Parts: sequence; C-alpha cells; structure tokens
Amino acid sequence: MPVTDVVQRYRLDELQPVALPVAQDRAQRLAHGHYENFSVASLLLPAALRPHFYSIYAYCRVSDDLADEMGTTADALTWLERWRGQLDALYAGQTTHWVFVALQPTIEQFAIPARPFERLLEAFVQDQTKTRYANFDEILGYCQGSANPVGELVLYLARAASPENIALSDDICTALQITNFWQDVARDWDKGRVYLPQDDMERFGVTEQQIAARAFSPQYADLLRFECERAHELYQRGAPLVDRLPRTFRRDVALFLAGGVSILRAIAAAGYDTLSTRPTLSRWGKLSLALRVLLGGQPWR
Repeated sequence: MPVTDVVQRYRLDELQPVALPVAQDRAQRLAHGHYENFSVASLLLPAALRPHFYSIYAYCRVSDDLADEMGTTADALTWLERWRGQLDALYAGQTTHWVFVALQPTIEQFAIPARPFERLLEAFVQDQTKTRYANFDEILGYCQGSANPVGELVLYLARAASPENIALSDDICTALQITNFWQDVARDWDKGRVYLPQDDMERFGVTEQQIAARAFSPQYADLLRFECERAHELYQRGAPLVDRLPRTFRRDVALFLAGGVSILRAIAAAGYDTLSTRPTLSRWGKLSLALRVLLGGQPWR
C-alpha cells in the first residue's frame, strides 16, 4: 500500500492538535470500523470507560498499520520512528497527533507508564527485519512486545495491574497472538514471515517450500496440532484472571479468552489445515459465543 494512503487515512501529516472531543470521536470510529470483536467487547463496558478503550485501540491500530502497510521496510522504520517520537512527546506534555490527544487523558487518569506502549513499537520494528524464529522461546520473546502490552494496558484501565494479574494476562495475550499465527500461516508467508518455530518445522518434517506451495500434509497437521496444544495450555493457565478482575471487566476478558479458544477449535475442525483455508468463526458462532459469556458460561473450558 502506498505510504500516502496510510498518511491520509490517519492524518499523520496533521500538524496542529485537534480538540479532545474530535480526537475521541476519531478513535471511536476507528475502533468500530476495524475490529468487530473489539467493538462488541467495548460495548460491555461502562460508558465512561469506552473512550479510554478506544484511545488505546487507536494507538495500537495505527502502530500496527505503520508496520504492515507502508510498502517498504525503510518507510515502515521511518514512520515507526516518527510515531515513537510522538509517544515521547506525549509523555513530555507536548501532544500533537490526534491519537495522542485522545490518549493523554487515559494515561493521566489511569497512571499508565510509557513502557507498554514502547514495547509494542519495539516489536513492530523487530518485525521489519526478523522474519524467522528459531524456537518457541523466541516466539514467546516476541509476544512480550507484540501482544502482552495490550493486556497490561487493559489491566491499568481496570486498576488491576498487579504482578500476578499481569502474568496471567501475558498467558492469555501470548495465546491469542500465537493462535493468530497458526491461523494465518499462509497470510504471513505472503508477507515474507514464518512464525512457526524453525526447530519444530524440522522435527515434524515441514518445509518452507511446502508452505509456499500451500501443500497440506499429515506432517503439517501434526505440527499445527502440537502448536495449537501449546496455545490451549496458555489459555487455560491464564483463565483464572477472569475471576480476579473487577466485575465490569470480567465479561470482556472472558469474551477474548473464549474467542481465542474457539479459533483453536475451528483450526482443529478444519483438520489443522491453515494452508488452503483460514479457519474462522461465523457471525452466528460469534453471537453464540457472546451470549454464552453474557450468561456466565465458560466456553473456553
């Protein structure tokens, strides 16, 4: 995608700060327009908390698109560095871009440190140059930046960012990230990335040539089953977080947890073939899942 498209979409060249209501409206529109599950989850929150969720989502969404949609690695790195400068300016009290105008009252009200936001950017920068992972430990290290900070930010909004809760949140967020990896093996290949651990691929007899050719095989199914079991274990390890949170946050976290486990089940139902198909939940499946969570069920078990 041309750089100008992303610049225009997010008004990255807008030099003057906008009023807070304008910035918050843009963040809300962005959240509702890009990610259906996030929109559903945010509606389960008290109205006073929603603008803070939207502002965090806007930061994450723009950061992700700067990493993935700038056309070239050089352009991505340039704009990610500029975005990091905007983040630094925010914490120095010199807000300019509308995303950071929306974010400022959130970080002030909930005393959110800069580090989770910085870790996200560091992972997106890493994505520009590191496209293979030797083993699962390297994947876990990547998730420390690419996924886990999002859960930590939510915990700050819940005023529940204790070390114990952060550890449980990390398990859920890492599980969500690697579930997406296993779901998107073919898509990631098209972006030049392979997140399947190289040592596991060798152990199960799966090659990159096979991924490129979308050549599903019993060996690939065995590999995906193994990786999905790892994700499932992380979901179950993090699940106690739900009951440790304030009531206003429990259903939201439960919805994401249940959604992730349901994707794993969809992958299994497809015979672990994520090369020729992309297993997803139907609209009815999502609605059914949300209703079960709303009624107090635990569909991740």
